[in-house]
Amino acid sequence: MAKIAIIKTGGKQYKVSQDQVLKIEKINAEPGASLKFQTLLVADEAKMELGKPVLGELVEGQIVEQGRKDKVSVIKFKNKTRYKRNVGHRQPFTKVKITKI
Repeated sequence: MAKIAIIKTGGKQYKVSQDQVLKIEKINAEPGASLKFQTLLVADEAKMELGKPVLGELVEGQIVEQGRKDKVSVIKFKNKTRYKRNVGHRQPFTKVKITKI
């Protein structure tokens, strides 16, 4: 079992391991910039450390890419009243590679 951690960013929690690439909520920074994440739990084969509520900023990552997800169509329609509304949304994201736990 490799070393794993649970981090908190963007109002969500993620289970990560070293060299993992994941998409998180958008962070305003350039690709190549390094980040530190609030760590809630760190575990490996021998022991587990649990924060009360956090351990600190033990996990580091590097921004790989900034982007936007595929378009989601939100359609409102009311029958027999000639009402139709179509709105699109593309959620921004940041792709991060975990470099150190």
